[in-house]
Amino acid sequence: MKKLIALIMIACLLSALVGCGNKDIFDTVYTFDYAIMSLPNGEVKTVEIEKWTDYDEGDQIQIIAKDGTVYLVHATDCVLVKKP
Repeated sequence: MKKLIALIMIACLLSALVGCGNKDIFDTVYTFDYAIMSLPNGEVKTVEIEKWTDYDEGDQIQIIAKDGTVYLVHATDCVLVKKP
C-alpha cells in the first residue's frame, strides 16, 4: 500500500513539473558565446564572451569580453547567446 501511495505521489509530482512550459527544470547552460547588450547611449553592442558573472541581489550581469573590456549591464539590457 505504501508503494502505491509513493508511486501516485511521484506521478503527481512529475505531471506538475511537465506543466512548466518551455522552462528547463534543471538549467545547466552556463557557458555562452556572445552577449548582445543595449548601452545607455542607445548603442546595441555584440561581443564575444570570455567570462560572465551574474549578481542575484541587483539583477546585474558582468561580462568580460574577449578583448578584455568589462561591461556591467542590467539583465533586462542583455541577451546571452550560445551557438549550437
